[in-house]
Amino acid sequence: MASSVGSGIIGRAEQEFGQLQIKGKSELGKEDFLTLLVAQLSHQDPMNPMDDKEFVSQLSQFSSLEQLTNISGGIKEMNESTTRQEMISAVSFIGKDIRAEGYGVSKTAEGVSSLYFTLNDPVANGYINIYDPNMNLVRTESIGTKQPGNYEYQWDGKDYKGTDLPEGVYSIAMYAESLDGNPILVSTEVSGTVVGVQAEGTNQYLRLADGRMVRFSHVKEVVAKSPTNTPEETPSSEE
Repeated sequence: MASSVGSGIIGRAEQEFGQLQIKGKSELGKEDFLTLLVAQLSHQDPMNPMDDKEFVSQLSQFSSLEQLTNISGGIKEMNESTTRQEMISAVSFIGKDIRAEGYGVSKTAEGVSSLYFTLNDPVANGYINIYDPNMNLVRTESIGTKQPGNYEYQWDGKDYKGTDLPEGVYSIAMYAESLDGNPILVSTEVSGTVVGVQAEGTNQYLRLADGRMVRFSHVKEVVAKSPTNTPEETPSSEE
């Protein structure tokens, strides 16, 4: 006799597989689905076989599940391949100067790195906020009124009291207002020499010589470093 508990895939097969708890998994994979379907067919009542439409419906479900599984696997392989390719491309940037989207500046014994920003609209007033490595606000400067264009900002490495701050990587956030008082988006860029590559998940980051990290996909410009030219020595003539 057929089981009186539900219909279709719910019946003798379900009991045999322990309430769908296959190997402790909470969801059925395509192998589990097929195994469960075969078990159902082997335990069905010969006097009351599964309805053709129901059988076709379950086969369609299995086919859809298999297709989705294959698509998911293909996407995973494609992502892994893209990540490897990005790593190879990023490594080729080592030893080169780059310019990329970013908001970090570094203070070293040689000085403070520059920050570049672009204004697409006239600015009535704007501010530059500087934060230390612990994200404490240490300085605020006004950029005043500016016309659209590209600008370079050079911090002097001091806080709002004029005290020299220690070396390290600092963050900059900019805020600007248009002539009618509406906020204006300000895009900032940084530059430096790449000395290493670091992967975090599916993202690749370039490590600059001063310790700053720049996302590989944010690079705008790459320039090969010029070799250091050593002046040739002129042989002295013997008298």
